[in-house]
Amino acid sequence: MARQLEEQIVGRFPVGRRLRVLDVGMGRGAQALRLARAGHQVTGVEHDAAMIATARESLAGEPEGIRERMRIIEGQAGDTGVHFLPGSFDVVLCHGVLMQVEEPDALLAGVARMLAPGGLVSLLVRNGDAAAMRAGVAGDWAGALAGFCTATYGLKRLTSTLAGIGAPLHAWYGVRVFTDTVVDDGVPPSDLDALLTVEDRAGRTDPYRGVASLLHLCGVRG
Repeated sequence: MARQLEEQIVGRFPVGRRLRVLDVGMGRGAQALRLARAGHQVTGVEHDAAMIATARESLAGEPEGIRERMRIIEGQAGDTGVHFLPGSFDVVLCHGVLMQVEEPDALLAGVARMLAPGGLVSLLVRNGDAAAMRAGVAGDWAGALAGFCTATYGLKRLTSTLAGIGAPLHAWYGVRVFTDTVVDDGVPPSDLDALLTVEDRAGRTDPYRGVASLLHLCGVRG
């Protein structure tokens, strides 16, 4: 996903431009910190105290210049309008958040309002078009059957939603095409580079990206 996001940023903004980035629901801050290291001014919003503590611990180990470029705000993902003025950011990330809120459309509308004209929004969501895949691959047939009936965001609905909030879909990728069953905290395999190359290729190639566990969608503010 980091490769995909970098591809979109490089393709949309002049090289060397320091972007204003908002990471809504930043979690442990991995993407926010990566972008701060790249020279951008990053603000992360997170409500989970443990996640915030981890992000701050990681940030504390960075050089002063990077620490100065990253700000962490404790708050809910839906409260962006409380903290920021509309159009305040060039890039807004909202990764792994929509599936955790009761009104995802309202959250997305709030996220879009934070974008300056021409700004980029990056969404990472569970792929509702392939909800049965993970359980089916694991041999959980009851879970797979339930997945067919799960009402979650798929590509068609998200495309419509992004158009409706003024940030039409510009590009989309699959994430975790072959590796959804891998444990997050597991030991990286010895052939990690090859694995990432295959995942990167599959995530941008039909029909593989359509059955990925996650969808990475990038919209552009008109």
